[in-house]
Order: sequence, then C-alpha cells, then structure tokens
Amino acid sequence: MRDRPLIGVSTYLEPARWGVWELEAALLPAGYPRLVQAAGGLTAMLPPDDPAYAAGVVARLDGLVIAGGPDVDPSRYGAERDPRCGPEARARDGWELALIEAALDSGTPLLGVCRGMQLLNVALGGTLVQHIEGHAEAVGVFGRHGVKPVPGSLYAGLIGEEVSVPTYHHQAVERLGAGLVPSAYAGDGTVEAVELPGPGWALGVQWHPEMGVDVRVMAGLVGATS
Repeated sequence: MRDRPLIGVSTYLEPARWGVWELEAALLPAGYPRLVQAAGGLTAMLPPDDPAYAAGVVARLDGLVIAGGPDVDPSRYGAERDPRCGPEARARDGWELALIEAALDSGTPLLGVCRGMQLLNVALGGTLVQHIEGHAEAVGVFGRHGVKPVPGSLYAGLIGEEVSVPTYHHQAVERLGAGLVPSAYAGDGTVEAVELPGPGWALGVQWHPEMGVDVRVMAGLVGATS
C-alpha cells in the first residue's frame, strides 16, 4: 500500500477551552481531516507562522488546502473597510497568502475553501465584495443552495451536475485575479468556484465541502498529487 499523500491544511490560532484548560490553540474543524482521510490523504495542520517559511513548508507537502475562516483584510486588495467586514486576522492573511504563492510557484495542487478561495483571488490581484446577503442561514448556522458548474471547467469535470452545497459566507469575488476563471455560480450569479487553467491544479470553492459528505472536490485535490 502506497503512502497516503500529505495534505497541509491551514488553521486558526485562537483561545480555546477543553477539559480544565483554557489556552491558545491551533484549531481546525474536524470536517477537514475527515474529508481528507475519506479522499485518501493524510492531514498536516498548518497554523499561522512566519511567511518566510512558507515555501519550505509547501515543498514538504503533496497538496495544500487553505481553510475557511475570518474575512480577508480589505487593505490586502486596496479597499476601504466596510463596517460589516469582520475583525482583522493579519497573521493568517500573511501566512496563507505566502502558502498560496508557494503552491502556485511550485505547482503543488491547491484547494481554497471559502476564505481560501477569496485569498486565492486576492493573491492574484483580485478584489472582494465585502458584504452580500443570502449565503448564510443565520449567525453560526450553515445554509444550503445550489451551485451550477461552468461546462468544460475543472470543477465540472469533478462534479458534472448542479448540486446543493453547505454554505456560510457574507463576502464574495468581485474582480477576478489574473488568470482565474469562474467554474461555478450560485443561482443569484455569485461566483461560487474559481480555477487557474494551466499545467497545475488550483481550485477555489466558496462553500464548505467539509460540512457535507460529498468527497469529490477533495478527491480531485488528492488525485492531483499522484
């Protein structure tokens, strides 16, 4: 049996409580490693670190997932902060942007989830809409809506049909980054997936596959590592 591909997944670094402890912790919703495992991979957690180490870290991975999380700092894409934009997460922004750059430079298969898709867009010079309605059920509650693939896209090759996906976001792609193309849309026209055509494998999805049971997107990433 061959070794399972090592998939790095970026994480939160937040105060947390478990048992008798209340300490800062590297946090990753369990759905991510479960989905990686179901797709045949092994998860390595990548909490925020010095961006100077990103290229060396990515060189040791077979694939990279930039996980969901807080809003991207609008200064990263040259915008004024909307009052509805969430708190800054500068350490994650810097670390994850460096990871994305290293993955793109090295051709390491890359999947961006929600915030991760938005960061991929920003890394390539794109911008974000800082607030939209209708893509979250309520605070802390995932909703669902349909996502329609763009025919001929990488995403369409993985899924091939309109599906209902778990969703929780209030920001979205505005101007696409250099080279990125849309690969799926929601019914209201929101870009729900983007990809970078070329010899590598780079896909971003605006929804949260780790909150569902459909393994096909993650299986596409793991399959691209072989």
